[in-house]
Amino acid sequence: MDFLSLLAMGLQVALDPVNLLYCLMGVTLGTAIGVLPGVGPIITIALLLPLTFGLPTEASIILLAGIYYGAAYGGSTTSILVNLPGEASSAVTCIDGHQMAKQGRAGSALAVAALGSFFAGTVGTLLIALAGPPLAAIAMRFGAAEYASLVLAALLMVAAMTRGGVIKGIGVALLGIVFGLAGSDVLSGAFRFTFGIPELRDGIDFAVLAVGLFAIAEIISNLAGSAQSTMSTNKIGRLWPTRDDFRRAWPAVLRGTGIGALLGVLPGAGLAMSSFSAYMVEKSVSKEPERFGVGAIEGVAAPESANNAASQTGFIPTLLLAIPGSPVMALMLGAFMIHGVAPGPRMMTDHAPLFWGLIASMWIGNLFLVILNLPLIGLWVKLLKVPYHWLYVFVLAFACVGVFTMGSSSFQLYALVFFGVLGYLLKAAGLSPALFILGFILGPMFEENFRRALSISRGNAMTFIERPISLTFVVLGLLVVALTATAFVRRGREEATDD
Repeated sequence: MDFLSLLAMGLQVALDPVNLLYCLMGVTLGTAIGVLPGVGPIITIALLLPLTFGLPTEASIILLAGIYYGAAYGGSTTSILVNLPGEASSAVTCIDGHQMAKQGRAGSALAVAALGSFFAGTVGTLLIALAGPPLAAIAMRFGAAEYASLVLAALLMVAAMTRGGVIKGIGVALLGIVFGLAGSDVLSGAFRFTFGIPELRDGIDFAVLAVGLFAIAEIISNLAGSAQSTMSTNKIGRLWPTRDDFRRAWPAVLRGTGIGALLGVLPGAGLAMSSFSAYMVEKSVSKEPERFGVGAIEGVAAPESANNAASQTGFIPTLLLAIPGSPVMALMLGAFMIHGVAPGPRMMTDHAPLFWGLIASMWIGNLFLVILNLPLIGLWVKLLKVPYHWLYVFVLAFACVGVFTMGSSSFQLYALVFFGVLGYLLKAAGLSPALFILGFILGPMFEENFRRALSISRGNAMTFIERPISLTFVVLGLLVVALTATAFVRRGREEATDD
């Protein structure tokens, strides 16, 4: 089938009334949780994973994807109006967006953020469609050695770019790998890391781990923190930007889209790095850099475009290589696996309706988001008035009921509490629970392909450096770690010299 025929098939799937409804539900919920600080797409997707078991595969994936890229939209509203980023990637938007709101230009800032996000999301979705076939063709050449090296490089890159330092990052990833290996051995079938517990023979349930590590840990963290402060907003003003705003914003939208589309593909880069990089680039190329920080429309257009483009292109390595580049993509990979779908090079052929239906739903979802974000601004701001102790009680009850219904076993609840405490301890120690879950998912993939590669080569470990693609990934991963470690040592020496 040609490209247009495949897109037509995807539109047919996405425009199915059931899938269309779940797309609308996903982007609406995503916008809401993007507005609410401290919730975020990770917690929401983790909570909804147990409830998607009974849904059709296409509907559940479209729903979860809509939550992810919808949250990238929603965070801009409160960043601009009340200087309170709902998402980390929206923090940069606060710098100029809230200054514009103080000047009575909140409407222009919101409109440029929504339109720039729509353009970037559309371009990002188009890139997935265009990059899919050639990337899948390249990935078809991957053997076990290439996949093992790719997973290793992804883990090392994410560990190097995660808070807490590269050594701690690798340590957290290794801990996640150990938990991921619990259950029966992939080749021999022998039980390992089960400690005599029958429920662990099939491994640790991904949904239980995700809900505990993110949702329950977040509740514990917020209970230990201070209460939410009350904030007020200025009048929104006219929603349509002026001609001068358009003239200044469109080059920033184009540059932000390009930066976000590129960084979204890279493991560990994420939305926050995309928006920050776009803002810094925009400030450096501006002829009037002094305008930034006091209400420059480019300071809103660039980061909002970047984080939405990155939210779309982040699906590329997950869908076509089965390598999640971010915590949310790790949850999405888990959702695919729960529904019996194996992302990778053969996904475009084995699950073509799902792949192209998801892409088409992203276009439709981005259109929904423009319609939702501008007329319903007042509604989203009112969400900030919801008392957080009510919100977290609801989340806790939702998590417990969802997890228990998966296996009707009290062990699931004990595991939920365990991973909630573990997630809280990791955050309290300045470590990333997201890296733990990446290790949990990627660890078994690495072990399976590593052992398979050694079996094919009859125990010759040189197979990982004799194959060009595999060698490239190994060198890339080690290079990132070496550069990060060198920068860390240099920074430590400079601090010691200053003291």
